[in-house]
Parts: sequence; structure tokens; C-alpha cells
Amino acid sequence: MLGFLEARQVGLDDPGRLRRAEATRRVLKLELNKDRDVERIHGSGVNTLDIEPVEGRYMLSGGSDGIIALYDLENFSRKVHYTCKSICSVGRNHPDVHKYSVETVQWYPHDTGMFTSSSFDKTLKIWDTNTLQPADVFHFEGTVYSHHMSPVATKHCLIAVGTKGPKVQLCDLKSGSCSHILQGHRQEILAVSWSPRYEYILATASADSKVKLWDIRRASGCLITLDQHNGEKSKASSEAANTAHNGRVNGLCFTRDGLHLLTIGTDDRMRLWNSSNGENTLVNYGKVCNESRKGLKFTISHGCSPEFVFVPYGSAIAVYTVYSGELITMLRGHYNTVDCCVFQPNFQELYSGSRDCNILAWVPALREPLPDEDDEAETQKNPAFEDAWSSSDEEG
Repeated sequence: MLGFLEARQVGLDDPGRLRRAEATRRVLKLELNKDRDVERIHGSGVNTLDIEPVEGRYMLSGGSDGIIALYDLENFSRKVHYTCKSICSVGRNHPDVHKYSVETVQWYPHDTGMFTSSSFDKTLKIWDTNTLQPADVFHFEGTVYSHHMSPVATKHCLIAVGTKGPKVQLCDLKSGSCSHILQGHRQEILAVSWSPRYEYILATASADSKVKLWDIRRASGCLITLDQHNGEKSKASSEAANTAHNGRVNGLCFTRDGLHLLTIGTDDRMRLWNSSNGENTLVNYGKVCNESRKGLKFTISHGCSPEFVFVPYGSAIAVYTVYSGELITMLRGHYNTVDCCVFQPNFQELYSGSRDCNILAWVPALREPLPDEDDEAETQKNPAFEDAWSSSDEEG
């Protein structure tokens, strides 16, 4: 630590190096926090979590019971042991509660005054956080599996929506209607994600084993269909051409710089793609257990070196390095299948939701206390400075 500070002070190091090193150390020390609980609101599984990007203080959760809860993660009690309380919730008695399972919740990217939710009840709702009333509701013909708003868009207010139909719907918050659709998939759309680098680039994953990248400004729409074989598949192979996985693709996540895309499928594989040319980087993560029949929400760290990806893995969460594929650790604490997790980059904390109805907080372990300087000085005192005086009587 002192070496980093000294190198930074004299200008030998990039100012961000100390921060990256400390963030990496904290992620590698993640453990279940026994002193912090998250109030249990949901009566059935927790499907989705999202932490607002402005302060990193408020968290949304959506459950299979149709309930949406809003939590304050700040510890105002100043006590070691505390519970993150739910500030408010859209419960079963709320007149506008979702009828069926909530699959995705997301904060408005620029402030906490609005959030969105989508559900198996075939609706996407735009909520006013202050009144907890829907400001707008979009209706669809099929079950809604996933939706996403661009974190960087300045020239559009589009929400991409994946439904049971093969068409990707784009809903415009300004006009309050579905502006247009993207056609190309053959089965339901299980995951959608906007690029954090380019506001017009969208990634979609489908049960047809394909992942597509779209430029929504283009008439044809589709830029690239990702191919796990990078175009070198043998003609004798029985696998379909231009498939990202050999099963349903139900998870998508861009790296924070938008240069790479991670996908996960029911073939128990996770793949890393170059988002600019669609190339499979061939990073081997080994078997990544995925038995979910709907969307799987995983997350990537921010500000670390290297970066890490947190993936629900049965009743645990697997932590891999993004670019080398090394399995770092398994975070265990849930009693049932984990369906979602979200990373809080300000303090390098992780929150996970499971079918056991619980939300768990994973925080970096505290540093071991250093030995007291005074005690250390006593034990290492130079004999030359010890008091060697004695009286003449004692000598006699």
C-alpha cells in the first residue's frame, strides 16, 4: 500500500493503479456478510436485482410473486450488525401490482425518480419512484422475458424488450408507443442488452441458439450474428451454422467498456465475444452450470485489474476472471438456485437473489489488524539502549 502511495506521489505510477489494485483485492476477499441482512419481502423466488448507478445506494428487487421492493443499502444506524430495510414496495395489495412473476427491474440510468419493470403478465411498466404509481404501461402479445434501457443514450429513449415472440420490440418513452421491431430470431427472446459504449448498438439472445448485434439506425437492423466457430465450422458437422451456443441462450452482459460481450447458454458454456467484429475469443471457462429456462442475470465487476464475472451456478455464485477464464472461487450461502446477482462498484459489494426468497450481501473481508507499534517496539528494542545500571549493594 505504501509503495503504491509513494510511486503515485512522485509521478511514477498512473493515479488509477492504486484504486484498481485495492478494488481487485477487495473482490478477491468477497465473503458472506454475517453482520448485514437484507429484509425479506418476497414470498417466493427473487428473479432480478438492480442498483441505481447515480449514488449506488438504492436497490430494486423483483420476485416470482409479482412484488417489487426498493431497499436502502446505507447503514444509518452506525451499528456493526444491521438490516437493509425496504423503504417501500409494490405489494400484492397495490392496485397496479404485476399479476405474475417479475422478470426484470431496472432503474432509469440518470436519476432515481423512475424505474421500470417487466413481467410474465405481458406488460412493461414505467414507475414514478416518489408516488409508486405507473406513469406508463406497455402491453405485449406474449410473455415478457427481459427489457433494458441504454445507460449512455442521449439521442433516444428506447427500451428494448424481449418477449415470447421472435421479434424484438423497441418502446419509445417519449411517444409512449412501440416505435419499431427488429426481426431475425426464430424463437423467443430471452435476454437483451444495450452497449455501454455506443447508444445505437443492441445485443439480443434467443432460444434459437443465436445472439445478434443490431444497429437500430439501419434499415436491415442486424449487424452480426455471432458464430461460435468463427466461420470455420466443418460442413460435416451436425451443428447449425451461425449459432452462439448449442442450446438456448439466456444470458447477456457487456463488459463495462463495451468492447466485449459475455453470453451464457443452456449448453453449460459461457463465451466471450469481441463486440466490434463478433469474433469468439475462445476463452475457456469450463462447465458453467445453467439449468434456467428463462433469463439468467449475471454481472461483471468494474474498476478491477483483471475484471471478474459473477455467474449464478446452482445454489452458488461462480467468480471467473473475464479474459483468462480462470475460476477464482465459489460463493456459497443460498439454500436454493440463484437466479440473479448485481455488483456495487463503489464499495466492491455483491448482492444475489435466489429461489430461497433471500437476498444475500457479499462484502470484502476486513484487513487483518496490524500489530501495535508500541508492542512491536518493545519486542525489538536494541540491547544497547537497555538500562544496565545497578547499585553497588547489589553487586556486593
